[in-house]
Amino acid sequence: MKIGYPCLNLSLGCTSSHTFRLKNYSETRLAQLIESNLDCLSEIIDFNIENKIKFLRICSGLIPFASHEKCKFKWQKKYRPDFAEIGEKIKLNKIRISMHPDQFVLINAIKKKIVENSIRELLYHSQVMDLLELPHDCKIQIHVGGVYEDKDNSIKRFVKNYNTLPQEIKKRLVIENDERLYSLNDCLKIHSLTGIPILFDSFHHSLHNSKEPLKEAVLKASKTWLKKDGHLMLDYSSQSKDKRIGAHAETLDTRKFKKFILDTSPLDFDIMLEIKDKEKSALKALKILKKIKNSGRC
Repeated sequence: MKIGYPCLNLSLGCTSSHTFRLKNYSETRLAQLIESNLDCLSEIIDFNIENKIKFLRICSGLIPFASHEKCKFKWQKKYRPDFAEIGEKIKLNKIRISMHPDQFVLINAIKKKIVENSIRELLYHSQVMDLLELPHDCKIQIHVGGVYEDKDNSIKRFVKNYNTLPQEIKKRLVIENDERLYSLNDCLKIHSLTGIPILFDSFHHSLHNSKEPLKEAVLKASKTWLKKDGHLMLDYSSQSKDKRIGAHAETLDTRKFKKFILDTSPLDFDIMLEIKDKEKSALKALKILKKIKNSGRC
């Protein structure tokens, strides 16, 4: 069971998603920021190696404007050695990687232009993974998309568009259950039609479900992952106090996390902590797992 956090490391004085305004676009500025972002990503990987954090979600903004029509810069060729060097550290230390494009990636959209833009964005994410030379168990997660007042047709549209995707995207793509529109059962229906693995979001499931017990739900999701896909990826968070329903917690509730681990034992999966304080909660979670393991309860 690997523990991870998404995108930012609050203990380091850098970010791997520096960007700038499109109106100020220049290849010189773009190159400067790519180099800065890659340097920071390398620092994050080093931090995780030192602290035995084996799961990381890489920022989508690693390469600014990579999928935009205006970007003609051949960043893939120029920075191939840099990606290979970072990827080697990742593989050598058996760190699992994921990416999560923004909400505007909607392959079941009604408008053709939105679908085309979404595919370009997914191609960019796939290129990042492939340049890092990562195995197929490193995934790109998306939500199913909108309902557009007709869920059945929206699911059919997702399946149709998914089937047209290039293999370089399909080999890494997974779908995530959400808190409002597409439950685990909806995702299972899509899986039955496409074979796409389901990344299970436990917090979303607590807000939108078909009354399945947690352990049963996790088991159902895990069965959608083939050997080549690796262990189930699972997003974990809890409700933030005094904020809207669905807002992620500021820090790990250690009592709730311990109960979650015990309630799902002995199932095996890798956990992405969608908690606001990032690596700080990941380090807390690792301590909890160690204590549970040493006690023989998991």
